Amino acid sequence: MTIQASSRPALRVATRASPLAKWQAMHVCRLLQQVIPDLETELVFVDTLGDRTQPLGTPLHQLGGQGVFVKEVQAAVLEGNADFAVHSAKDLPSTSTQGLTIAAMPVRGDPRDVLVGLPLIEIPQGGRVATGSVRRRAILAAVRPDLVFSELRGNISTRLEKARGFDAIVMALAPLERLGLREHVAQILSPHLMLPMVGQGAIAIECRSDDELVSAALQLIDDPISHACVRAERAFLAELGGSCDLPVAALAVPYETIGAETDDGPPELSLDALVAAADGSMVIRSDAAGYDPVTLGRLVAAQILERGGGDLLRGKP
Repeated sequence: MTIQASSRPALRVATRASPLAKWQAMHVCRLLQQVIPDLETELVFVDTLGDRTQPLGTPLHQLGGQGVFVKEVQAAVLEGNADFAVHSAKDLPSTSTQGLTIAAMPVRGDPRDVLVGLPLIEIPQGGRVATGSVRRRAILAAVRPDLVFSELRGNISTRLEKARGFDAIVMALAPLERLGLREHVAQILSPHLMLPMVGQGAIAIECRSDDELVSAALQLIDDPISHACVRAERAFLAELGGSCDLPVAALAVPYETIGAETDDGPPELSLDALVAAADGSMVIRSDAAGYDPVTLGRLVAAQILERGGGDLLRGKP
């Protein structure tokens, strides 16, 4: 299908109004304009439950976890007030919203987490670390049970300002890079230590399932490898029935074999995932490789459930 800018009026883009959300929405608009010359776009800013409660510092898991930053944005598309929505992929629930489809994911940013303040090795015994993520707390507690954790919420600038009150705070690397704030990074945490949140670093673009023209336009900026990796991670989370209020993590990457022949088929993916006790006293981790993202995600979830992950998720010792 050939897409021309004259095919329809300006495309309306639903997004949150935070600096990071604006950057991501504008990034998507720039990508579209590279493949559809003279395309006009218009940002539609949406206030979400997560945004309204950030000043109160309410932990995300008490608000219902994933979805608190996307439901109102999705509603703007479903109600016809916008043509598509731009999200941080990690904020999306693991199952699709009825009437919407993830039409595209551009090239993924760096999915890793970082420490702002002191590197892990320099944090003193009993040091204070702030994070709003139960995943980050559990994984760090598993390697440093002496650490004392505090809640941390707010936009990027707010969290950076609060970093002064702690030995370190934990943040995602991609937002800092996108906003030109990488100089604040004290240590990039390897996924071998700190496995990222499902979809971290990726941008998800949703449109109405029946809007073939918008879907076709968005697919022009889709990165198949990034999309496949996030699909595997989301399939893993969906199989667990989990959300961001649980210590769950996953990262899929293209599986590279030295000397392997390449072809035009789908890439083989490697998926590494874990489920942890909230206090880090137990971490169950598994990995596998495969070509179909959904099958791979379900396989790794089944492995973790068989190794005791189901009991952890149900709150059993």
